[in-house]
Amino acid sequence: MSLMFSEETHQNLLSRIPAVTGRPLDDWLKAVDDGPGLIRCQEKIDWLRREYGLSYGYAKALVHEYDLRRAAARMSK
Repeated sequence: MSLMFSEETHQNLLSRIPAVTGRPLDDWLKAVDDGPGLIRCQEKIDWLRREYGLSYGYAKALVHEYDLRRAAARMSK
């Protein structure tokens, strides 16, 4: 998992996703989870861009948030 943007920029991108896409953030995170099971971050980003037409920045923010939440869930077990 690579750090992509500053934390402020990351949060700003995440907060705009629902307005830009018409879908809540949790729907997008579920889409990544239900996606084709790609391993590498860049593969997930490319898939979101192809499948849903997202810009690179939004796709990268989604993948980064997905990975952060997954790591946090593993740590809490």
